[in-house]
Amino acid sequence: MKIKKVASVMFAASLTLGGLAACSTGNNDAKTSSSKSGVTTIEFWAAPNPTQQVYWKQMADEFDKANPTIKVNVSPMKESPTSEASIQSAIAGGSAPTMSENINRGFAAQLADSKALVPLDTVAGFDKVKQSRNMTNTMKGWQFADGHQYVLPIYSNAMLFGWRLDILKQLGYNEPPKTYSEMLDVAKKLKAKFPDKYVWAKADLADPTAWKRWFDFFMLYDAASNGNKFVEGSKFTGDQRAGEQVLGLVNDLRKDNALLTRQSQDPFESGLGIFVDVGPWTIPYWADKFPNMKYNETYTLTPPPVPDGVDTTKVHTFADTKGLVIYASATKAQQKAAMTFINWVYSNPKNDLTWLEKTSLPPARDDLSTNDTFKAFFDKNPALQPYAAAVPNGIPPMDNAKYNDLQTFIGQQAFNPVVKGEKDPKAAWTDMQKAIEGALK
Repeated sequence: MKIKKVASVMFAASLTLGGLAACSTGNNDAKTSSSKSGVTTIEFWAAPNPTQQVYWKQMADEFDKANPTIKVNVSPMKESPTSEASIQSAIAGGSAPTMSENINRGFAAQLADSKALVPLDTVAGFDKVKQSRNMTNTMKGWQFADGHQYVLPIYSNAMLFGWRLDILKQLGYNEPPKTYSEMLDVAKKLKAKFPDKYVWAKADLADPTAWKRWFDFFMLYDAASNGNKFVEGSKFTGDQRAGEQVLGLVNDLRKDNALLTRQSQDPFESGLGIFVDVGPWTIPYWADKFPNMKYNETYTLTPPPVPDGVDTTKVHTFADTKGLVIYASATKAQQKAAMTFINWVYSNPKNDLTWLEKTSLPPARDDLSTNDTFKAFFDKNPALQPYAAAVPNGIPPMDNAKYNDLQTFIGQQAFNPVVKGEKDPKAAWTDMQKAIEGALK
């Protein structure tokens, strides 16, 4: 999976959903024919990714053979102009599927606000899914402010940071820093020995685009705040101390001339920068395009650094994660059949292994790093093992329909100005909080 493709998939549509629930009647002809034939037919929209479509068609075929009273039709969701827009259009036009994947928590908040989603915890069998898949801890961060669960996460890319281990060793370090003070010590030694290198070389640091905050601010903030949700429903619940510490770290790196925000080609791979966010999709990309990038030789992977005094053993981080939803236009019979299908898929960890082998996306399981089902896979792919271990500590996007605007404020009012030296951390946090609270009213 290409890095730019993943980023574009994460980008959320900002269209409003007012009135959609009222016209979300679904495909009534299909529902009528299903009940008359004695077979409940459910429509499943897979993500616009060939490997995921292949997986779900395989699951549906195997399920149908064992469950003759339920028929699962799998088709890819349209991605023009975006997959989110195609879902919104289908809901408005009364042609929404029974269920779909490819839903992040922020977009789910938009859909839930318009009553377009079924609260999964109200459908019999949901608790069984959580237990049989061993995902109780992973699911905690997915509860919405109203107490319901609207999305069942399928995969969880708990984002990690990459460090150029080879360059760190030249500076006298055998492992990456874990705390802010250790990171700043690395910065000073790096600039002293290699004046033309930087700790963090990434143009996105100065870009206010909303989704880019997932891969810098929120990774650091989730770690510093022990997984604070930042926004819960319509309330700003940000941890001021943790937020100012994050902005303080960035400010200190800037003052040490350890940040580079101009465009540069492959800064981490070339060694221009020694620290960067890395998703699991990057590993096969490096193997193909940069064979010199070898795990635990050229680079290594770690959770985000934390403020001094914060526990470094169980560090939270942002999770690039998406999941399944059931649409409110589905009949009760279809909702029940959808949950039966979900339970069948996730009752057997071998189905998650098949998913992992086909997509390289870590299943959202608490036991991914300890379940013997996955041992052979991770033995063959050691660079993916840290992602498996980080799954229970991943924090999904906020559950607010305005998340796109709110994350833009983080960049415009706080993160970007601090990176550019235009605001101090305290003023930046205050300005950001004021803007976000204003938007939440």
